[in-house]
Amino acid sequence: MSSAVTTKLISKRFRGFLPIVIDVETAGFDPETNALLEIAAVPVHINNLGALVTAEVVACHVEPFLGSILDPKALEFTGIDPHHPFRMAKPEKEALEHIFKPVQTLLKKHNCSRAILVGHNPFFDLGFIQAAVKRNKIKKNPFHAFSTFDTATLGGLAYGQTVLARAAQAAGLAWDNDKAHSAIYDAEQTAKLFCTIVNNWDKLIGIKPFQ
Repeated sequence: MSSAVTTKLISKRFRGFLPIVIDVETAGFDPETNALLEIAAVPVHINNLGALVTAEVVACHVEPFLGSILDPKALEFTGIDPHHPFRMAKPEKEALEHIFKPVQTLLKKHNCSRAILVGHNPFFDLGFIQAAVKRNKIKKNPFHAFSTFDTATLGGLAYGQTVLARAAQAAGLAWDNDKAHSAIYDAEQTAKLFCTIVNNWDKLIGIKPFQ
């Protein structure tokens, strides 16, 4: 049987929700005042063998919104220069639409009711997305308003590790500290961790492939 991605059955695995792994990089901890600087989204599907797999990442750099606060400590931590001329950053509203449009397409394709945000401590990512949605008066937010899947919790359960790097390494995944703290890298690693934990769980308890 082919291992190609199927479009049929992800809706059956998570009660009609489509997992989308999200990572954001920001200029601080307050979603109301600190700028959103990067967004990356990795959809999760089920292949023809019944295993969760990651799809292609969608990502963009984001221009700080007018009046936003850029905490120097946060910028030092992420290594992001918000004003770098080669960032090719999008205005916040355009950036959200760039992420939301393919998610909404996937919801229809997979017959899912809502996207559910998967993240490492996802309250942080969801909070920044919701604040940006509100600021820009975006009417259609594909993500569930409060339900999330947390790989920090799942990593603690499966491997006794709640730090992303340590949980990923405990799961047998490669980790590159030089690439960490970029939205794309962290989203891709979080997605791999999520798929690994769910696939191992399904095998452990004998869940049949969703085919």
